[in-house]
Amino acid sequence: MSDKRCDWCLSTPLYQQYHDEEWGRPVTDEQTLFEFLLLEGAQAGLAWITVLNKRAHYRHVFDGFDADKIARYTPKKIERLLQDPGIIRNRLKVQSAVKNARAVLELRERGVSLADFLWQFTDGRVRVNRRRSLNDVPATTPESGAMSKALKKAGFSFVGSTIMYAHMQATGMVNDHLQGCPAREQCVDAARAKGLL
Repeated sequence: MSDKRCDWCLSTPLYQQYHDEEWGRPVTDEQTLFEFLLLEGAQAGLAWITVLNKRAHYRHVFDGFDADKIARYTPKKIERLLQDPGIIRNRLKVQSAVKNARAVLELRERGVSLADFLWQFTDGRVRVNRRRSLNDVPATTPESGAMSKALKKAGFSFVGSTIMYAHMQATGMVNDHLQGCPAREQCVDAARAKGLL
């Protein structure tokens, strides 16, 4: 990919790979959406690269982000996780992962998938934005605020409006690649292929 990448990703090869291959590509798979939901919560107050560097280990110790398994974590399992230097050892964030897994199962019991629940805030369509610089990218939007409020009501935590806008960007509900970035059009093509435009 050319040097016209969004400039937030230029500091490390891992960041560039994430930008080029994942960020902004529309995700409708429930397990992947759940993974991003937990990782965005873990990232709160930290740089995203910190989470990216730990993601493979997170996948291992959090059972591949399987909500059914995480929902059954015991206090003993949580204590073991809090001793693991391969993750962000914040008690509230680890407990939040379990709480959020249980909330996903409660949604399912009501006949609502996590994908349908999240994508309703963009009417099931990708919002393609026309940002020229990072200064044009907001931290929150009315949609991320509404999503945050609905998730909290449904029993989720670490789902503030800023976290949820980052989630919307990462999972391609919004396309915030800057104009001129080659990944912008690739994400548009991916959204079109999934019937999300």
